[in-house]
Amino acid sequence: MSKSNSMLRLDKYLADLSVGTRTEVKQMIRKGRVMVNGNTETSPETKVDSNHDKISVDGRELSYVTLEYFMLNKPAGVVSASNDKKQTTVVDLIDEAKRKDLFPVGRLDKDTEGLLIITNDGDLAHQLLSPKKHVDKVYFARLREPLKKEDEEAFAAGLRIDEEFTALPATLERISEREAYVTIREGKFHQIKRMFEAVDNEVVYLKRISMGSLSLDKSLSLGEYRELTEEEIETLRENR
Repeated sequence: MSKSNSMLRLDKYLADLSVGTRTEVKQMIRKGRVMVNGNTETSPETKVDSNHDKISVDGRELSYVTLEYFMLNKPAGVVSASNDKKQTTVVDLIDEAKRKDLFPVGRLDKDTEGLLIITNDGDLAHQLLSPKKHVDKVYFARLREPLKKEDEEAFAAGLRIDEEFTALPATLERISEREAYVTIREGKFHQIKRMFEAVDNEVVYLKRISMGSLSLDKSLSLGEYRELTEEEIETLRENR
């Protein structure tokens, strides 16, 4: 970040880091609760250097972060959204986030579990979700009925779901009589469930296990998350 881009109003700096709303952080500043480089600052309009200045609130020093990246093992019952007035969202689960502008990269159905990337990097999200990029997304599916021999060929050919949607060719890898890995390269609404419905079957459990180069960390229990490593972030960017 250049010097000019790193200069921010003090109230924006604090609001960006979810210290409070813009109104709330202005009140904190005016009440003398904020220090810049060891000195109390009472003007919300004061410009600070997010790269070098030391900012603290009530004695707690802050660290300015521009972009954040998290891997979440999404549990069932949580919605893939940034905010919802009635339901818990995947962003609500990231309680160590410094930024207030996080969002999920794509969506998993409310009852679907597994890998979800939470970030505020809009460019990376666009590249991973762009239909033109055909980024692989791998799911584990458990089915109500036994798989048929012809299902693999049907998925590979590109299933006609309805009059408006024919899925791109997908890979169906049988694990057992009623379990399979499915790899798709798009992400339409309820896509995998609709694909199995098209071959007269029903998904009873669905979990995403990878997206592009990123696989779900097996050490993460449902609802747990961790920050992505620099290597993971760079490899995801190479998917572009």
